[in-house]
Amino acid sequence: MTTLIESDEHKSLRAAVAAFAETHPHPHTLDPEDNQRLWQAAAKLGYIGVNLPEAYGGGGAGITELALVLEELGAAGSPLLMMIVSPAICGTVIARFGTEEQKREWLPRLADGTRLMAFGITEPDAGSNSHRLTTTARRDGADWLLTGRKVFVSGVDIADATLIVGRTDDARTGKLKPCLFIVPRDTPGFERRPIDMELSAVERQFELVLDDVRLPADALVGDEDAGLLQLFAGLNPERVMTAAFGIGMGRHALGKALDYARERTVWKTPIGAHQAIAHPLAQAHIELELARLMMQKAAHLYDAGDDAGAGEAANMAKYAAGEACVRAVDQAVHTLGGNGLTREYGLGRLITASRVARIAPVSREMILNYVSHQTLGLPKSY
Repeated sequence: MTTLIESDEHKSLRAAVAAFAETHPHPHTLDPEDNQRLWQAAAKLGYIGVNLPEAYGGGGAGITELALVLEELGAAGSPLLMMIVSPAICGTVIARFGTEEQKREWLPRLADGTRLMAFGITEPDAGSNSHRLTTTARRDGADWLLTGRKVFVSGVDIADATLIVGRTDDARTGKLKPCLFIVPRDTPGFERRPIDMELSAVERQFELVLDDVRLPADALVGDEDAGLLQLFAGLNPERVMTAAFGIGMGRHALGKALDYARERTVWKTPIGAHQAIAHPLAQAHIELELARLMMQKAAHLYDAGDDAGAGEAANMAKYAAGEACVRAVDQAVHTLGGNGLTREYGLGRLITASRVARIAPVSREMILNYVSHQTLGLPKSY
């Protein structure tokens, strides 16, 4: 049953993560070593692997707790983007569908932060449409040969491997079905090219080229016939975690705006006393709180094993959080005026970053399409 009231355990976890983030502030630099130190410090306290099974070194909790951790880190200005990818997507897929050998090999190291895994699904001509992916895998004896291209893959250069979504032949239908493969970073034929982004982030974006990448049979994660079930086992947590990322960012921006609105005085009155300033900030807070409720619902449904219910709620949560994040950041910058664009306050960089919550991993328009035909029963437009 979904609860709208956080348990004492969750409140304690939220307070502990917030305290950790305050004492380990994320520097406003693009230094990967600083980011790695923050990652390792969080992992040491069990935050990175809180959702992974205890039997493999994790915290034994769920996406509910992992999303809580990411939200609080983001609210303190210390978001760790790879939490969406490494423990949430890749760790979840391996924990649910991986072989015993894959679990022993990857889960303890993902949990303790000594290994990272990236995730590659998006393609230049298919976006995230799994039915149009052209990256294919074919058998060659006992091995697999993987060929294709991926774009906008985060953190490939710092990840030890990338979980690649490819497609294999279905002997029963003659059609291609999605499958997932673990591709180590230095595998021959696996090339990466950085994408020149306007977005300022430690985690760089890459285009991947796979040219007959030879993989052993055990590189395949789970059952070759599981198809979309395995894929969405990772995509639903991705949407929940992206919501947490957006909510945390929005809370961080709002906090800075509130501090400024309380302290900045014009004609002997704090600017926050004026409704033109106060009401939009109050509205931003309300929207972030509403997005958090849907995020918590989605996470609870996923952890309860309701994949279908979680899919609908996770998409809605991601949509609501993306919209709330963009508006909170915009209003925060507007509240500070010119100061909102200075490096001192650190809000200007969030203008670009907040758009990510609307665009990735699925655009708001595709979520509206999903809700239109999956929830409301309207005819599909595509």
